[in-house]
Amino acid sequence: MMKKLIFTLTIILCCIFAAQSQSEYKSAIGLRLGYPASISYKTFLNEKNAIEIYAGYRRWSSYVSYFNAGALYQIHSNISSVEGLKWYFGGGASALIWSYDDVYFANDDYGSFNLGISGCLGLDYKFANAPVNLSVDWVPTFIIGDAFYGGFRGDAGALSVRYTLK
Repeated sequence: MMKKLIFTLTIILCCIFAAQSQSEYKSAIGLRLGYPASISYKTFLNEKNAIEIYAGYRRWSSYVSYFNAGALYQIHSNISSVEGLKWYFGGGASALIWSYDDVYFANDDYGSFNLGISGCLGLDYKFANAPVNLSVDWVPTFIIGDAFYGGFRGDAGALSVRYTLK
């Protein structure tokens, strides 16, 4: 499984670097390699403001799994000492559907739907000679919902790798 994933990512990266280079980008699509791994789409509304939407799935044991989807509004500012590097902050919302399914004890099965209010703080870098965007961020979230999973979560964030679109 891991060999197939590495091979696929290598092919994707080769295609990305073979594509036409761009000095700026309007939109980008790719992976958010975080908690959980997600598909990410980011588009700029103007020079400073962007919206990122994402959706992901995680199963971390034979019992627990969840799906999340969310959107973040981001305000970007250039870091003048490094061309292509920006820092950003913002906020947004997310939805989380999780389930606990114990195969041994039928009465221990349960799940929930939760909403999250998030902040974000991160760095965004666009390679000058390749259609690749990297970002890293921290997304602290307050989850509204059940007592098991609800409350403040400061452990969310991701490294994102995206292909930039013209």
